[in-house]
Amino acid sequence: MNTMVGVDEAGRGPVLGPLVVGICAIPTDDVGLLVEQGVRDSKDLSSKKRAEIERWFWNHATSAGWYGATVVITPECIDEALQGRGLNWLEVEAFQTAIGNLPKTESAEIITDACDVDANRFTQRIATGLSDWPWHNSTLVSEHKADEIYPVVAMASILAKEERDRAMVQMSESHGFNVGSGYPSDPTTKAALHRLVLQNGIDEQVRWEWATTKRFWKQNRRGDVPVRGRKSSVQQRLFHEDESRIS
Repeated sequence: MNTMVGVDEAGRGPVLGPLVVGICAIPTDDVGLLVEQGVRDSKDLSSKKRAEIERWFWNHATSAGWYGATVVITPECIDEALQGRGLNWLEVEAFQTAIGNLPKTESAEIITDACDVDANRFTQRIATGLSDWPWHNSTLVSEHKADEIYPVVAMASILAKEERDRAMVQMSESHGFNVGSGYPSDPTTKAALHRLVLQNGIDEQVRWEWATTKRFWKQNRRGDVPVRGRKSSVQQRLFHEDESRIS
């Protein structure tokens, strides 16, 4: 039996919380069921509809022979990647992990949303790290906006988005205040940064290397912007801007 596999991510742009990669694998003959259920790119669905579809998916997964999973990438891992090879390579590795954990490694048509301006390069990088690739009677391709074209990729995007949303709810609950969606444009997230990016330390759920974090620090805190994993610099301005300077 041939299998359709979709892989997508959620949370590439936020300043808070994890980046999540979702994967969905179903028999090719069942793709129509996703369409009937209203599966679309997660960005085009309300939070209520995404939750309903996710519950429906898991309720049918075992009996229908469907597979779904997520790979969660912490802000710490994101910061380490940005200090090294970059976010694109981190996503390549996460996609490899998701695909490498598939229970069935033959007769699979694997489609990933391309997280690289060069979709073919993204495909080749993923394939290079897959064990025993090429798999028997299987293909791998990456396309831009695949979540808008292929229902199986859209389902993967829903699984990823729901997992990330749960992580953000848990963050709000554990901190005792609403941190919002984690996106820089979210007013609630902007307000939360004042309680998460402190002079004496930045919260572990913040992406320290993000431009949003660095800009916030420079505008609201003193000294050099901290670097995760490195001892903070003690260099600070000796005078405030309104103080007289010795000439």
